[in-house]
Amino acid sequence: MGRHVVGRVSEVPPGGRRIVDAAGRSIGVFNVKGTFYALRNSCPHQAAPLCLGAIKGMTLPSRPGEYHWGREGEILRCPWHGWEFDITTGRSIFNPHKTRVKAYEVTVESDQAQDEEPDESVETFDVTVEDGFIILHT
Repeated sequence: MGRHVVGRVSEVPPGGRRIVDAAGRSIGVFNVKGTFYALRNSCPHQAAPLCLGAIKGMTLPSRPGEYHWGREGEILRCPWHGWEFDITTGRSIFNPHKTRVKAYEVTVESDQAQDEEPDESVETFDVTVEDGFIILHT
């Protein structure tokens, strides 16, 4: 599995995205409310640059005559033909069991080495990463 540094967390704010080339593939990395997701930048319909599409919400199930809007910032609309995909899973909105786009794992890591095994004789403390690196795993 490859590791690709996308950038710092502060460079992709909530609602933002960055498109990167990783191992010869164009991949969009999205910040959805502070959590990072990555999708292949190719719509399964006609290979449009999917990750350049609008980031929206969608209407939610409701009673007849009622319209409830939700999931703002979680739905990606293809710029060519309007097909919609869930950024958090890569599944299409219209047929989630059959149509999807490849999703990739994304982690946030500090700039310190992650490969070292912790010394269990040393007292440790919980740490949060304020401005770590976004790492794409392909």
